[in-house]
Amino acid sequence: MGAKLSGSGGDRYREEANAEINVTPFVDVMLVLLIIFMVAAPMAAVTVKVALPPAVAKPGTNPPKPVYISLQSNGRIFIQDRLSDLATLGDDLRSQLGATRNPTRERIFIRADKDVMYGDFMGVMNMLQDNGFYSVALVGEDKS
Repeated sequence: MGAKLSGSGGDRYREEANAEINVTPFVDVMLVLLIIFMVAAPMAAVTVKVALPPAVAKPGTNPPKPVYISLQSNGRIFIQDRLSDLATLGDDLRSQLGATRNPTRERIFIRADKDVMYGDFMGVMNMLQDNGFYSVALVGEDKS
């Protein structure tokens, strides 16, 4: 809203209210936006023609399922969820892996209860090495 300080009347000090909307700032803002869009629009359009190949990727092979050996504090040994013992650990592990997986390249994950005796753990490790499983990873609990 604006104010008119002098008018066509005769009174010089009489104030009159102007009820017209001042659209000048609105028009200024709209013109600036129009210029911005006129400059930015050609940059977004790609004018160079390129024959792109189809985006069809060959599906990759899934990594093999990891093999876990679990040692309980009472001395029981599990391969995945199947019960095994120290004497047949190598054969049971080969049957679990199948014929297509190479034991010398296979990583075996060992999970042991915190109360497992060190000698029992080393017996499993030695049996794995005796049967050709040289890549062994130890699994621990993450407390972070």
